[in-house]
Amino acid sequence: MTASRIVRSVRVHVPVEAETLRALLAGEASALERDPTLRAMLAIIREQGALGDFGLYHGVAEITLGWETFVPGPEATPTLGNAAETTYSPTVTLTTWIREGADQADVDAALDALMAAHPWEIPVIEVAESRLLLRR
Repeated sequence: MTASRIVRSVRVHVPVEAETLRALLAGEASALERDPTLRAMLAIIREQGALGDFGLYHGVAEITLGWETFVPGPEATPTLGNAAETTYSPTVTLTTWIREGADQADVDAALDALMAAHPWEIPVIEVAESRLLLRR
């Protein structure tokens, strides 16, 4: 059996400007740092020791491009779209991992920082258990 370790993954769905998504789809990686919300989320991953630490590598994150869709309810105060209308949001999903053995206070601080920086009324930030394969 292949060696592995159990970790917790963190997926953050980050709204970006339409221009940011266009630039990223065109292969302009520098657009990641030009978008203020995305830049803030990446800085948290890079600065919080509990996140994205693979020993030899730090600030590790997977970056996925796409869109999200939702319909705000009548009592919502969306940052994008209007109540009762289908909305499409250009979105980048950042996936990072919580360092094995990370102090829970450090994990909580990192997750709190992500929540505080997220502009949505109801941020979409997932924490799940994962199994990462290891080289022997």
